[in-house]
Amino acid sequence: MQVRPNCKINIGLRVLRKRADGYHDLETIFYPIYGLHDVLDVVPVSTPGQVITLTQDGMAVDCGIDDNLIVRCYRLMAGRYDRIGSVDVHFTKRIPFGAGLGGGSSDAAHMAIVLNELFGLGLSREQLAQEVRPLGADCPFFIYNTPCFATGIGDILRPIEYNLRGKRIVMIKPNVAVSTRDAYAGIVPYEGAFDERVNDFEKTVFAKYPELADIKKHLLDAGAYYAAMSGSGSTLFGLFELDAEGRTLAQLRRLHEEFASMIIFDDTLG
Repeated sequence: MQVRPNCKINIGLRVLRKRADGYHDLETIFYPIYGLHDVLDVVPVSTPGQVITLTQDGMAVDCGIDDNLIVRCYRLMAGRYDRIGSVDVHFTKRIPFGAGLGGGSSDAAHMAIVLNELFGLGLSREQLAQEVRPLGADCPFFIYNTPCFATGIGDILRPIEYNLRGKRIVMIKPNVAVSTRDAYAGIVPYEGAFDERVNDFEKTVFAKYPELADIKKHLLDAGAYYAAMSGSGSTLFGLFELDAEGRTLAQLRRLHEEFASMIIFDDTLG
């Protein structure tokens, strides 16, 4: 069975408070970007017991096999459900890691969806969301994979009407890996209403990596009506309206010339 675990962007991100468990409460809009995705091929095999074999191509990942979220998802669910048998998994990595795009979380969520289907577990989406929650705060989002307003640590989801169809998106991932822990360490929570225009991480992350602020400026200069960092970074994205004369397209061509080595996705959202 083949699935395509897609990424997400954050529209606004407000950090509210640090919790007793060390995590932070937040508010954000998760929006799925289906066109930028990994590929997951899962085949049941006759190996006795519950054994997963993982092969991978595409981008290199920054962890060993035992820490890969696909493997962790399999082992978590296999420990709960005897019906799950052995599988061979081939994984093609296309979503950059350390990018604020949720690629690893999406891989785990889609693995859970596949196991549910292949082995007839009969779990609802709500049950699957609970299964993957221990693997990452944003894993449940990728079970639903529809625009959601997220609260809690990003795991309390409310589907919303939020439509970017027809907008052009350009996503730029520089050669910078932002540590989520470091990003949170610089946050000073404040009282105030959620604002789609503000990602609280930008202030501290941009101070440490001024090149990210420069990319955001270039996106706005190229005609983006909205530009922001996704999550805690380091991907920046811009949303564009294309006019009848294609003037924004000309600006985008110049953007491509300047950031040719960094642009990971440029498409009109469907």
